[in-house]
Amino acid sequence: MTALLRSSIEDFQVTELPAFAPSGDGEHLLVTVEKRGQNTVQVAKWLAQWAGVGEAAVSYAGQKDRHALTVQRFSIHLPGKQSPDPAGFVAPGVRVLEWHRHNRKLQRGALTGNRFLLVLRQLQGERAAVEARLAQIAARGLPNWFGEQRFGHAGGNIGQALAMFSGRRVRRDQRSILLSAARSQLFNQVLAARVAAGNWDTGLDGEVWLLNGSRSVFGPEPFTAELAARLESFDIHPSGPLWGAGPLRSEGAARVVEEAAVADDLSLRLRAGLEQAELRQERRALRLKPEGLAWRWLEEDCLELRFALPPGCYATALVHELGEVVDASQLARSAGPAPCEDAAGAD
Repeated sequence: MTALLRSSIEDFQVTELPAFAPSGDGEHLLVTVEKRGQNTVQVAKWLAQWAGVGEAAVSYAGQKDRHALTVQRFSIHLPGKQSPDPAGFVAPGVRVLEWHRHNRKLQRGALTGNRFLLVLRQLQGERAAVEARLAQIAARGLPNWFGEQRFGHAGGNIGQALAMFSGRRVRRDQRSILLSAARSQLFNQVLAARVAAGNWDTGLDGEVWLLNGSRSVFGPEPFTAELAARLESFDIHPSGPLWGAGPLRSEGAARVVEEAAVADDLSLRLRAGLEQAELRQERRALRLKPEGLAWRWLEEDCLELRFALPPGCYATALVHELGEVVDASQLARSAGPAPCEDAAGAD
């Protein structure tokens, strides 16, 4: 199968799923905005200007795609100040949907996940085969890849991370991005090795398990019928390393795979840089199960997908499991989107 993704802004819609309800009072203003074709950091700067506060007073739970129609929360610290009039907030491609007072700052990661609506256009391939693959993903899940967004344009974040590890000075926010890219590269290599061996969703000897919906890990421990049942029900997942200082938690066969997957020269340089940065060893689930995966054909060659993912997981990981999907927003072309029903009008 081949297809185009993001032929228009409306073809990639993301709605943040909040982790809590507003308290109704407090020093912080929770603002939910819809943004079109704008990145999260820029919107945060505009909100700071609107509220008359420094940029550090504005926070958000997570960054959302720029080439998309997205809904997400921000919080603005306004101690002793009245809430600004939302009608006075004017920014290109952004509108305020709702606002409430809250007693705490919105922390990074304070969301239960994201809901997606995607449209694949100019799809070429057998419909029955595409639907069979989607049904398999709904039942079995898919490898929990870090998406290409994590690595920057043409994967340039990895080269920049190596330069930073060699002494190049970068801004604090850029440093965080590059450290994440380096960790993601190593994780994807381990996952690729497990996918090639066909055991990305099963347990190996010495496996470290991650509890579904959390960052809690346990193991290694003997693989029992109870663990097998929990694995089958998606209560737990096998995990891979997010590299940092200290020994790997995995043992046995799982550790052998992990160490072999990141033993090349590039990986050793990335590992050394992450260890020097004093990040600690952490774990990430090797598999991902989309919630509520549903699909419908808008036209013969236009497929709409709806699903939700946990925080930190990538919708592009799902669509690339279907075949060769090209991001149309990155193509240097002036033509408009292919003729197809507007996805924004979907039920």
